[in-house]
Amino acid sequence: MKVLISTDIEGVAGVFHPQQTRAGNPEYERARVLMTHEANAAIAGAFDAGADEVLVNDSHGDFRNMPPDLLDERARMVMGKPRYLSMMAGVDQGVHAVCLIGYHSRAQGRGILAHTINSFAFARVLFNEQELGEAGIYGALAGEYGVPVVMASGDDAFIEEHRPLLPHAVFVQTKRAIGQTSGISLSPAQARSAIRAGVAAGLAQRAAARPLVLATPLAVRVQTQTPALADLFCQWPSLQRLAAVEVGFDAPTVQAAVRMLNCLSAMSAVLR
Repeated sequence: MKVLISTDIEGVAGVFHPQQTRAGNPEYERARVLMTHEANAAIAGAFDAGADEVLVNDSHGDFRNMPPDLLDERARMVMGKPRYLSMMAGVDQGVHAVCLIGYHSRAQGRGILAHTINSFAFARVLFNEQELGEAGIYGALAGEYGVPVVMASGDDAFIEEHRPLLPHAVFVQTKRAIGQTSGISLSPAQARSAIRAGVAAGLAQRAAARPLVLATPLAVRVQTQTPALADLFCQWPSLQRLAAVEVGFDAPTVQAAVRMLNCLSAMSAVLR
């Protein structure tokens, strides 16, 4: 059994403030270690469940957050960018199941540090009129490869949003959101223990899990944070201006939609 673990940082126990998610300060240095330890807990859970091989995808920011020397040596690492499959890179390597660690609520959600892909650029992302966050988007990308999400961890708002999309997954709540940058967290040790058990439980029942499959082609609609961003994005001839802060495009596959969203995200840096 080959398992892919995609690890973000905003849903990690003890992480509450944007400063903890951005390189260049001591708070981030501590948070990236917490992220790595939750990844290690997931790796241990995968091997507890009988995995033969584990890939760990560093899925936050510039995709090079977790110190490689702190990761469980039994796993292999997917790090750095650009890469076409982004937060789901590695799913095309014969993977049988995916686990999402440290994930978060979608943009405009009530979860801790909620956003979708790029908090500066995107206010909402909809596929075929269904609003999705990162777990939904990348869960559907895994679904295109026939791979189910069997486990996910994050705060209570993340779980409430994504349980209907991923009904077969085991969810582990690492903290409870009180506000955008406040909440009540498990201790790191408690969170790691719960994640390890959750991954093992999710993999034990993976035979009953079903991939998240969206009907294609997709009509993708993006609400931008400002009209200037919509101006910028419509430099792409294939995008349509739908409203002052809304653009749309069609995509033949989820992978094509993800690649376009990541291109738009990169473009947005022009206006920062």
